Amino acid sequence: MAAAGGNADTAPAPGRVPAAAAPVPVWWIAAVLASGSVLTGLDTSLVNVGIETIGRDLGASLTEAQWISSGYLLALAATLPVCGWLSRRIGPGRLWLWSLAGFTLTSAACAFARSADMLIVTRVLQGLTGGLLIPAGMAILGQVAGRERMGRVVAVASVPSILAPAFGPIIGALLVDHLSWHWMFLVNVPIGIVGLLLALRLVPRGEAGRAGRLDLPALLLVALGLPLLTYAVAGAMDHGGLLAPPVLVPLVAALVALALFVHRSLRADEPLMDLRLARDPVYAAAAGTIAFSGAALFGGLIVMPLYFQLGMGRSIVDTGLLLMAFSIGAAATFPLAGRLADEHGGGVVALVGLAVVVVGTVPMALLPADPDPVLVEALQVVRGVGLALAGSPAVSTALARVRPDQMSDASSQVNILSRVGGALGSALCAVVLSGALADADSAAEVAAAFRVTFWWLTGMALVALVLAARLTRAQRRVRVR
Repeated sequence: MAAAGGNADTAPAPGRVPAAAAPVPVWWIAAVLASGSVLTGLDTSLVNVGIETIGRDLGASLTEAQWISSGYLLALAATLPVCGWLSRRIGPGRLWLWSLAGFTLTSAACAFARSADMLIVTRVLQGLTGGLLIPAGMAILGQVAGRERMGRVVAVASVPSILAPAFGPIIGALLVDHLSWHWMFLVNVPIGIVGLLLALRLVPRGEAGRAGRLDLPALLLVALGLPLLTYAVAGAMDHGGLLAPPVLVPLVAALVALALFVHRSLRADEPLMDLRLARDPVYAAAAGTIAFSGAALFGGLIVMPLYFQLGMGRSIVDTGLLLMAFSIGAAATFPLAGRLADEHGGGVVALVGLAVVVVGTVPMALLPADPDPVLVEALQVVRGVGLALAGSPAVSTALARVRPDQMSDASSQVNILSRVGGALGSALCAVVLSGALADADSAAEVAAAFRVTFWWLTGMALVALVLAARLTRAQRRVRVR
């Protein structure tokens, strides 16, 4: 059977033990590329803590100040589709370097903004550059690691990006309390400069000039569709669900734009993104697993802070500390997940991981109104372990199914699927929880509202588990053939 791009004969078979560990230079490159993941991860969660302070200092309403965060997230989504084309055009290494330089400069510009409008503009520019860092870095890793070491290298390189959002709110609160909100952006500058200096010595530039003409109609369609989809699902909680007119209109427009993009891409000789990669059953099953694992992950990240505050009556600082259990469990498991994926195949590892997620989520749907905090923390560690076992192996499996020249497209698609799945999972959990809490007047009713939401989270994990089972079967068929 031919893989996506004809790689079935060279892709590692499940159960095959890699011959050698990754060379030391590969780990140095992975460490440098992780700086980009840390910056974008930190900025997503760190700045949210200071939105109210920033708005007050710049004389902006809370609604206007919220666009400091929303504009950044929309810009992150808008740049993902063009990352593959740019990587082919100038080389993934050059793209990563230019993106990191742009992110560092725009971070400094954000710190020196003197009005809310100026800060929103600079945050959008920051998002446009930051959106390219993770997929470009992933494409570089995929090329330097080799298929037989893909799981371990991708998994270990993902650890900083998992820990950064966990520590972001705490770091942000400390910076705002002891310095000023400007330092939430200035903190990126030294990290970016050090990353650039190291990258200039270590990161390979990659082959440039392999891209055809830029498909502008396709770019416009997907650059419109993804931000609109992000905007719609992010606003679902504020407007009472996905069917509310302020949400439904951009949601329908997003789906139409994305459908037209898919139709055009499948027919184009030189598509903006090569969606034909999904013709390979292993790649397609891995992509589906990534999307629904993202839904289970980000849905939980929306629900758990509210659970600690509303369900358990904890303060914001306590909530930040309690949330770290999940990230620590995930970060500790990532290296093991990568090694297991290389040795046994990503499908079976993801399948086990999602079973662990279900085991860690079902008890949350059964907890009483006054749960044992130790039990809750233990379940968060279990969920972190399970999602680490599920996420990284599915990503490395998808990337291992493509040729080196297709790596940029594959990494862009993997990131898009993870973010879209995460956005939809977050929106669904937010809508379910807000609806259930609307009539909750007692602690028992609040607990019941969270139990319903945890059952929805369990359902997302079960769908991802079914897709991981398909991935496992697809990998076994490849091995037999």
